[in-house]
Amino acid sequence: MIVIKTKDEIKKMQIAGKLLSEVHHNLREQIKPGVKTIELDRFVEKFLKDRGAYPEQKGYQGYPYSICASVNDEICHGFPGEYVLKDGDIITVDMVVNVDGWLADSAWSYAVGNISDEAQKLLDVTRECMYKGIEKAVIGNRLGDIGNAIQTYAEENGYSVVREFVGHGIGRDMHEDPQVLHYGKPGRGIRIQEGMVFTVEPMINMGRHELTIDDNGWTARTLDHSLSAQYEHQIAITEDGPIIITDQGDC
Repeated sequence: MIVIKTKDEIKKMQIAGKLLSEVHHNLREQIKPGVKTIELDRFVEKFLKDRGAYPEQKGYQGYPYSICASVNDEICHGFPGEYVLKDGDIITVDMVVNVDGWLADSAWSYAVGNISDEAQKLLDVTRECMYKGIEKAVIGNRLGDIGNAIQTYAEENGYSVVREFVGHGIGRDMHEDPQVLHYGKPGRGIRIQEGMVFTVEPMINMGRHELTIDDNGWTARTLDHSLSAQYEHQIAITEDGPIIITDQGDC
């Protein structure tokens, strides 16, 4: 069942979204060669705790960390740990922030030091895929319009779209209806309505779209070990178009 949000409820999620965006802005200074990914996790948890917020995904279905830190061929749900970031890596940091019971969810891919032109193009195209999907998130369109816009742009640039992980509704619960596929045909799926709140979070691979899951039962990585990137915003549907709850300004 899709939970339609009121304007007041959307404002409460915007408060959480503003804090989440602040976290990402501050993470930019932390992500550099020589830093362990577990240090990023500790930074985020302290940042949120100091502001009276909570990392919602910590403990979710047994997930043990405050963030997901997915490096290079890791698609999503990467465990922070002793891996030391090195020049040329790319890393996606995904997190869900809880402020007074309302949630905000966003992922961002970062360059570590100096990355290759090929890796930079992957980041640029993946970010643009997200925004092209968001442009289609208007009243009267269907969810398939979002997925088709993403898939079309990714494949035009020679990349593939991960199928197994999708966007989702969110509010007081991390995962609500509807599911938002990042591929598909236009004019298909649920019609978009005012008051819907969901994420658009394409995961784009430089190579093939197939994946494998690590022994930890969480971390997904590309089957062909090609690079993968992800960008995610949480949006609210209004009569004036989509509001990006997790907007980071020009960054």
